[in-house]
Amino acid sequence: MATMISNFVRKTRTAFVLANETSRVLCLSNARTNSSFVGADAEGVNPQHPKILITGSLGQLGTGLAQVLRQKYGRNNVIMSDIIKPSQAVKESGPYLFADILEFKTLQEMIVTHDIDWIIHFSALLSAVGENNVPLAMRVNIEGLHNVLELARQYRLKLFVPSTIGAFGPDSPRNPTPDMCIQRPRTIYGVSKVHAELMGEYYYHKYGLDFRSLRFPGVISADTHAGGGTTDYAVAIFHEALKHGTFNCYLRPDTRMPMMYITDCLKSVAQFMEVPDSQMKLRTYNVTAMSFTPEELAEEVKKYVPNFTITYNPDGRQLIADSWPEVFDDQNARSDWGWNHEHDLQAMCKIIFNALMPLYK
Repeated sequence: MATMISNFVRKTRTAFVLANETSRVLCLSNARTNSSFVGADAEGVNPQHPKILITGSLGQLGTGLAQVLRQKYGRNNVIMSDIIKPSQAVKESGPYLFADILEFKTLQEMIVTHDIDWIIHFSALLSAVGENNVPLAMRVNIEGLHNVLELARQYRLKLFVPSTIGAFGPDSPRNPTPDMCIQRPRTIYGVSKVHAELMGEYYYHKYGLDFRSLRFPGVISADTHAGGGTTDYAVAIFHEALKHGTFNCYLRPDTRMPMMYITDCLKSVAQFMEVPDSQMKLRTYNVTAMSFTPEELAEEVKKYVPNFTITYNPDGRQLIADSWPEVFDDQNARSDWGWNHEHDLQAMCKIIFNALMPLYK
């Protein structure tokens, strides 16, 4: 089964390496970086900072978050892990280990051997991918979660598990969608995320586990390609506009969904992990930055590619999008622990086109 998972994920997951924009975010914590190696042990681990394990770290968010956290806490305090062979750049950036989240004993040995304090659990199959292989999604997204929950309980670890707009369903209020409301998603990805939210809250109340989760909207970056998510049109459109001058969108032009630029997403996790427990009124918070439709995004694209054209041919992903929020209400995150985004639609498009135009020329 591990081999099947490895082969499947290898085909559906794009290894993600941030460049210029991540460097800009990292500069925000340079003051802490300068002292992060003071007092480090023989292996370069700073005992004054947490030792962090990131599962599924070669997905869209893991590599970038590892860079951010290594700047904050030290290169060897953050261990990346996955079931995919890493690139040379990833291997040179810091510690990397093979970790199958379905192997409880292997994870347990890793936690004990490397004295882990935090787990950031990114391993999961995304929405459209999960619908094409429900049994595998159930194993990876649910059984894998059970393993990290139990290990976090046993070893008193701080555990972060991301959630998603996919955790809501057609019965949820869509504009705006608050933190607390009816959910009832209709994808295995969404069901598994609601399960994660509820199990994490149960472990918090039952065992005192420091469980934390953020519900992310669609996450967009210049440095990644579409990887199986329903919101991935907002990534593919930039590449197709510059390569071909046209884009065939699988959603209707008026399909509004919440979105976030990658550096805001990474910033939210790094900030949230340091929030004192006393400030948190919830264990799971919505976070977002903007909401737009394919039609609105296409108008921004035309500012950079004037002859750009877009066509609309909705497929099965339209049904998924129609069950998701149109606008996220994240006022609790903003009031409870100071969440605030930096990038709106215009700022995001400017950054992405500045990054991609030299490549496609």
